[in-house]
Amino acid sequence: MKEYKYTQYFENKVLEKRPYLKKEYCIRIIEKPIKVEKQENNRFRFWGKIHELDNKFLRIITLEDKITIHNAFIDRGFKK
Repeated sequence: MKEYKYTQYFENKVLEKRPYLKKEYCIRIIEKPIKVEKQENNRFRFWGKIHELDNKFLRIITLEDKITIHNAFIDRGFKK
């Protein structure tokens, strides 16, 4: 099992301003994403549906290593 890491931004800003987020949701999406895209600045986007959040889609942003989570949020405009 991979050991996931978190940026200081994720720990101090993202989790604070989005109390509905859980690290386990982010990990679940990274491990079984619906979609993955390479993003500028050597980051990756992962999308997945979270049943505990009324089946909303979350977008998770990781660093280049794909195990350091940097950002996460509900993506209301996601289309498969």
